Amino acid sequence: MLRTRWIAGPADARPGPLVASLTDYRMNSYRDFPGIVKSARSLGRLWPELSGAVGMWLWVDPLTRRVGSLSVWQGEDDLRGFVRVPDHVQIMRKYRHRGTLRSRTWKIDELDRAALWRVLSPA
Repeated sequence: MLRTRWIAGPADARPGPLVASLTDYRMNSYRDFPGIVKSARSLGRLWPELSGAVGMWLWVDPLTRRVGSLSVWQGEDDLRGFVRVPDHVQIMRKYRHRGTLRSRTWKIDELDRAALWRVLSPA
């Protein structure tokens, strides 16, 4: 599994409690891989400007055709705001039927990046 460096958002220094969100998309075909990765990177470039964004990683597991993100937000309203960002909506509409999306959201008391990453890749 490969991941980006931690991409800090404008709320990076905020104390908890916070909201963590994991998305895990398994594409049906490798043909979609380049477009999905390009789209994810374009969303990542928006990150430093997103209201309530604490930080995130983009990740990819090419062997299992999976891509996703692990993000942290000040609150659930901030996460919902991102889900409605036009670029995100467009990407989801384009790829929605080309794979399977699973997501999970939970509250965390504080930002512990090492512990958070272990949610996705347990030791």
